[in-house]
Amino acid sequence: MKKQQGFSLIELLIVVAIIGIIAAIAIPNLLSARKSANESSAIGTLRTCASAEVTYANSNNTYATLAQLNAATPSLLDSGVSGSSATSPKSGYYYLGAAADVNAGQFNVSALRSGLGSGDNDFHVQEDGVVRAVNNTTAAATASLARDSGSPIGTGTGS
Repeated sequence: MKKQQGFSLIELLIVVAIIGIIAAIAIPNLLSARKSANESSAIGTLRTCASAEVTYANSNNTYATLAQLNAATPSLLDSGVSGSSATSPKSGYYYLGAAADVNAGQFNVSALRSGLGSGDNDFHVQEDGVVRAVNNTTAAATASLARDSGSPIGTGTGS
């Protein structure tokens, strides 16, 4: 009788079961890492937006919309930020911003999640330069976040 070589069905099933267990452990961690990366990107982008607003205001004595910051010469923002729309979020977030009250010298730029898998928080920054986190339980809103809402990042009370 010839000895047959190869794996038995039971050995193959054990290997598939082990791979399934490893995947069940790894996938939630990967999704969590993705959310964290999206949130970090949004915070960094909002800090860039605040710096761009200050730069624009120093030259023009007024704050600007995101589109105006992108159209400035030289461009103060990435076109992915000022041009983000329902079809093209940047790292899972849409960016909305305007000079809320030019005469009072105020602006508010918001980073709103493009979906529940994008992150756990929405963020916004205003003229004080403090990025604030707002933990909404629903998907992204359609308007910018209210002024002074949320917890400042880095104080232990925010994200």
